[in-house]
Amino acid sequence: MNLIKKFIEYQIFNRINNFFYPQYYRQKYDYLLPHVLFFTYTLPQKFLRINGAVPWPVHFTSEIRNYPKIKKGILCDPGDNPNIYIQANNGIIIGSNVGFGAGTSLISSNHNHDNHSVHDKCPPIIIGNNVFVGTNSVLLPGVNIGDNVVIGAGSVVTKDIPSNSIAVGNPCTVIKKKEPYMEDFTKTIFNRRIPESINLNF
Repeated sequence: MNLIKKFIEYQIFNRINNFFYPQYYRQKYDYLLPHVLFFTYTLPQKFLRINGAVPWPVHFTSEIRNYPKIKKGILCDPGDNPNIYIQANNGIIIGSNVGFGAGTSLISSNHNHDNHSVHDKCPPIIIGNNVFVGTNSVLLPGVNIGDNVVIGAGSVVTKDIPSNSIAVGNPCTVIKKKEPYMEDFTKTIFNRRIPESINLNF
């Protein structure tokens, strides 16, 4: 029975998910089972068209505006947690292995104070590699977050945060240095392919 379940997971749901998200990567096969990905993301996003044009998985309670101006690496799917709001009018550049907690907002442009129908121009938000932004944090226009950074929950990032830092608060400030990121992705087998055990048994 277990083999039949795995067959359904990878020969059916995994193929459907890969069709709709051809550039989707996760580092472990069981990080998010294919049927969970399908019912939580693929079905509402690609069939019900909630954030339907966005090419990576987005939770149905999140909202991505102006997604073509978002550039991102792998192991990074902005909006995949609940209630995330991302507005990319001025552009957002995100590295690899970047996570955003539920309720996070990334706002790349403000409304002009003298004409609310116009957004002010400014540089894009830039986020490095191996970064985690805690729940209910807000990143404001033009901020630059370095590599290997943790932003504490509920923070409001108004200024640049240097690499190798842990930063918290409103306004967000560095409270201590962060040790080097430990996980090594150079030997990772990503889950784009169906596991060999499934192919061998069927």
